[in-house]
Amino acid sequence: MKNILVFAGSNSKTSINKQLATFVGASIEAVGLTVLDLNNFNLPLYGIDLENEKGIPKDAEIFLDHIIKTDGIILSLAEHNGAYATVFKNLIDWLSRIDGKFWNNKPMLLMATSPGGRGGQSVLEIAKDRFPRHNANVVATFSLPSFNDNFSEEGIKDQALNKALNQEIEIFKDHI
Repeated sequence: MKNILVFAGSNSKTSINKQLATFVGASIEAVGLTVLDLNNFNLPLYGIDLENEKGIPKDAEIFLDHIIKTDGIILSLAEHNGAYATVFKNLIDWLSRIDGKFWNNKPMLLMATSPGGRGGQSVLEIAKDRFPRHNANVVATFSLPSFNDNFSEEGIKDQALNKALNQEIEIFKDHI
């Protein structure tokens, strides 16, 4: 059975991006899911002096091990001031110190959502440009605007958005 790694680039306990990523992961049949919460990884703010003094945190190595062992990644990024949330940027800073190609060419469904009408499109554009430099294999992307209006536990309310998401899920499934 294939296993998919699911997480959000957020440390909010009520993360809408984690809700979206988890919902999408659960919609894919006949796969195992590993759902991670960035709050469960103790990663101090990256700095070269800290790395030189204390080395790489064990939790960064554990996170990278999850990436290595998975068959695909579903990631939904929170957007803070048009870019990654600090917690996510810190995670990738640590991961890149272990292995500059930390995404390991795993097929990725890259998403973002926000309460606003752009649905995290700014952070998605940054990630689509940056991730391949770390050996990401972004095979599908999706932005969900106006999360509170368009998402429910039953799915995406807007039919056009739901159709677009399902098309991206199918593309992702074809690659895992």
